[in-house]
Amino acid sequence: MSERYSIAELCRVFEINRSSYYHKLTQLKRVDEARVLLRQRVIELHGQSRGSAGARVLSAALRLEGHAVGRYKASQLMRECRVFSTQRRRHRYRRAEKEARVAPHLLKRQFRATEPNQVWCGDVTSIWAGSCWLYLAAVLDLYARRIVGWALSRSPDSTLTRRAR
Repeated sequence: MSERYSIAELCRVFEINRSSYYHKLTQLKRVDEARVLLRQRVIELHGQSRGSAGARVLSAALRLEGHAVGRYKASQLMRECRVFSTQRRRHRYRRAEKEARVAPHLLKRQFRATEPNQVWCGDVTSIWAGSCWLYLAAVLDLYARRIVGWALSRSPDSTLTRRAR
């Protein structure tokens, strides 16, 4: 059984003026022609990219055409048009078929440590610093899951990894 309330009662309960309610209704019914044109252009640009363009690419293309569209607005337009980027993932790590000659695989994929400082692992990553790349080497204690050493450099060489411990 459903109950029906008048608009006047609902507006009073939610402390909204009736005129505001009716104004919002007319806004919802009104068609935004500029947005409709933007949606059409999004569909065209997405089609030209063979389905690979995402929100960033579409917003940049629309800005070049003189539209004030940022990444988030482009994302909303894509959702409204039911258009999605179909780019594949860039990289998948492959399992090594044989052990590397440089460093033996001592852990054998057993990453659980039973006490502190028993197993450390490290990695190097690149960071864009505005005008150049910087490289960060970090060493992690697998027991505590905490960084025990790190170093920053302009080149990803063995000196960087040695300084990280």
